[in-house]
Amino acid sequence: MSMPPPPTRRPASTKARTAEDARQLRHQALADVRRELILDAARSAFFELGMEKTSIREIAHRAGYTPGAIYSYFASKEALYGALLGESLERLNQHVGQARVHCLAGADDLRASARAFFGFYLENPRDLDLGFYLFQGMKPRGLTPELNEALNARLRDALQPTQDALQYLGMPAGKALAEVTALFAHAVGLLVLSHTGRIRMFKQASQDLFDAYLEQLAGRATGATPQ
Repeated sequence: MSMPPPPTRRPASTKARTAEDARQLRHQALADVRRELILDAARSAFFELGMEKTSIREIAHRAGYTPGAIYSYFASKEALYGALLGESLERLNQHVGQARVHCLAGADDLRASARAFFGFYLENPRDLDLGFYLFQGMKPRGLTPELNEALNARLRDALQPTQDALQYLGMPAGKALAEVTALFAHAVGLLVLSHTGRIRMFKQASQDLFDAYLEQLAGRATGATPQ
């Protein structure tokens, strides 16, 4: 009877690499947790104190870290703000994308994408607060031009399906862009009225007003002819 072969031993170099990989994974996991704690602390500070009154020291205190530890992850409070806004815009785009999954091209897609955009901010007032930097065109100090453009691009991405739907219905590209710009302005105004409670003085519901505007837009798109 033949003897089974002896167990194969892994070279020492392979063991070392495996151990190093494990250490790197643990280090990355810990870094991710710390980063999220810092972002959570920054989010609460920004919402409570505002952008101008929030300091890195305040964020560090809320996170339970030293200011130096914060700087090892983010160069400034503006960079923290950019990270938070970036995450918010990613959620917005996912929300719009999910709303369009089962839509037919054209008017159905137009209504779904526009309502999803409006609904996201109606249901998430704190995301609207974050987004007001983009909505009002403000430029916090320290936000690089590259990050500024990237954030604006993601906001435009969330509105692009609405513009595409208008063009699919026959509206010329320039007219579709103008209509989406007007829709965006209308949505922001209604959201401000809704979240501040001012809409009550008119005895109106912001969702109803937005839907009425959207139906008018759908009608204009359906009757539009290329110029």
